[in-house]
Amino acid sequence: MKARSLFPALAASLYALFPQAATVDVERAIGPITDPRAELGRKLFFDPILSSDRSISCASCHKPEHAFADNVPLSTGVGGALGRRNTPSVMNSKARVSFFWDGRARSLAEQAVFPIENPLEMNLPIAEALDRINSDPQYAADFVALYGGPATAKTLGRALAAFQQTLETANSPYDRYNLGDDDAISESAKRGRLLFINKANCASCHSGEDFTSDRFENIGLYNGKDLNDRGRAEVTQNESDAGMFKVPTLRNVALTAPYMHNGMFATLREVIEYYNDPDEHVQGALNRDAKLDKPLGLTEQEIADLEAFLNTLTDDRFLSADRAGN
Repeated sequence: MKARSLFPALAASLYALFPQAATVDVERAIGPITDPRAELGRKLFFDPILSSDRSISCASCHKPEHAFADNVPLSTGVGGALGRRNTPSVMNSKARVSFFWDGRARSLAEQAVFPIENPLEMNLPIAEALDRINSDPQYAADFVALYGGPATAKTLGRALAAFQQTLETANSPYDRYNLGDDDAISESAKRGRLLFINKANCASCHSGEDFTSDRFENIGLYNGKDLNDRGRAEVTQNESDAGMFKVPTLRNVALTAPYMHNGMFATLREVIEYYNDPDEHVQGALNRDAKLDKPLGLTEQEIADLEAFLNTLTDDRFLSADRAGN
């Protein structure tokens, strides 16, 4: 299978799923792929064969032009079913140690299979999904050639994971700045970087190369009433984990709105304003991290500077000329 052989079919299915994709350079957003297992995973990722009524694919919710996240608070599955949580980006997942907002999957391959069976998403029993794949001459031949036999739940997950592992980004204006190009980001973004590390204390959770600690945190979006998603506690059954959610990567964060596990904030500015004074936005939060007990006291200029810095984390493959370095 040639590395570029799937692009026309992928682009056609992508445009059918969401019209705005007609302006997206799909190949640039995805990046080059040379591993045949990742190529197989890419084909499956865009193929509605994995949904019960063949109406949606993984890419229906993980949209390339939104850094493989969705642009709505809750995604729509088969038959118009509404998901429980905001769809996170699957980019920069290679180094992650747990998956989903509640961490219920421990590997990317394990994670990849969950949405297929989920009745609010693709709603297809895995046995039926495998029967479809193994009945398709091309898929059947690919799995035999690449995995030594018919597709199984394990090899299906591995193929999808192989594709997602290629979606790594490390070429943003901030990366160029970090490598010594002082002109790569604006003066406002430089001030925002210092705020990110110091006064705003974002780096205490959003650290490392991918701007995530890979921990679970309660940032105050759980009060047991109108905000009643227990998050990590649903997996651990430990009440002290109620309201804890996985810290997401901030790479390409400007493309992945709306934000938080429930999509309650439409813009990056709203997110920053929340952290600036959580009590002003959510009353009666339970188990909130003590780091958020006091308002940050950010000024309007500091909020703008912090937002400018976050915008520099967008990879070059998504940047237009007028956005670079802002």
